[in-house]
Amino acid sequence: MTEMVYGAVPARDGDPILPRWWRTIDKWSVSCILILFGIGILLGLAASPPLAERNGLSQFHYVERQLVFGLVALVTLFATTMMSPQMVRRLGVLGFLVALVAVMLLPVLGTDFGKGAVRWYSLGFASIQPSEFLKPGFVVVAAWLMAASQEINGPPGRSMSLGLVLVIVGFLALQPDFGQAALVLFGWGVMYFLAGAPIILLAAAAGVVVLGGMFAYNNSEHFARRIDGFLNPDVDPTTQLGYATNAIREGGFFGVGVGEGQVKWSLPDAHTDFIIAVAAEEYGLILVLVIIALYATIVVRSFLRLIRERDTFTRLAGSGLAAIFGIQALINMGVAVRLLPAKGMTLPFVSYGGSSLIAGGIALGMLLAFTRTRPQGRMQDVFANRQGR
Repeated sequence: MTEMVYGAVPARDGDPILPRWWRTIDKWSVSCILILFGIGILLGLAASPPLAERNGLSQFHYVERQLVFGLVALVTLFATTMMSPQMVRRLGVLGFLVALVAVMLLPVLGTDFGKGAVRWYSLGFASIQPSEFLKPGFVVVAAWLMAASQEINGPPGRSMSLGLVLVIVGFLALQPDFGQAALVLFGWGVMYFLAGAPIILLAAAAGVVVLGGMFAYNNSEHFARRIDGFLNPDVDPTTQLGYATNAIREGGFFGVGVGEGQVKWSLPDAHTDFIIAVAAEEYGLILVLVIIALYATIVVRSFLRLIRERDTFTRLAGSGLAAIFGIQALINMGVAVRLLPAKGMTLPFVSYGGSSLIAGGIALGMLLAFTRTRPQGRMQDVFANRQGR
């Protein structure tokens, strides 16, 4: 709790690993992540029993699986936070290569589970969505390339990262998974901007995104149906958006009461994509605002700590991870209140899902590793040294 009041204490050489980790980690962000996981379990107790009943499973089957996946994710998260940025970079590059190959092989070996998009590998007892693991790995690789391009006689890293992101977006669009493609593109755009990209180039990239959206609308029935549903002023009350909108309206400020919500009996994805609708109906606007505040705290504190970071790679990679984490939460909640078109996207560390939880643990572990306080690792040290000369 000391850091929360007085600020972080820089690590000292020769300290044992755990005491040094405790002094340098962002305890506010760790606390917010644990609270989000706890809220996810609480909402899972409300949202998942109807689905388990429909599938002939035990009442808390999905909650028990969520606990197992969550514990694995937390162990992974804390293990990753103890790594140095160099070790995280090695882990990210290796994970990216494995995830990229897995995404490329999806059309051959993957399955759609009847949802119309080939995004998963079925293992029998569980499934894996490789695009979830691709995101943190890609951010690390792209940040590495961009940082290398700023060195004397360095490679054309920014151009290489551009080519890489186009390849990834192309493979994700083939599934189709436009949501994950948008997340990858957004994270890359944030890092590219911070790396010093000209505004004209970013405007051109935005134009390409618009043209890509028009192409997808004209050539993908799945994509066009969701856009048309979003633009339609009349919401069909029997659709997922209709059920979610009604649940949020019924919840009001304080909710209808624990266990009294009805949307979980109608929505097939109440425990995943529309978990925020369950929260709004049973606990009201109060809990939704708490959830928003938790996400905002993690993102804002991460950016504030990264601003002080001297190392270019660390600053870019951390910013990309924080941007993707924040925008994914924003998109999930925006869909539920019909501010955005429907997308199959989980609410990080709250929604049910093994791939989402474990990949989220890796991504947040990397982010916390990048935002740890390091001796002479702050940007103001550079300015102080220059003024003292």
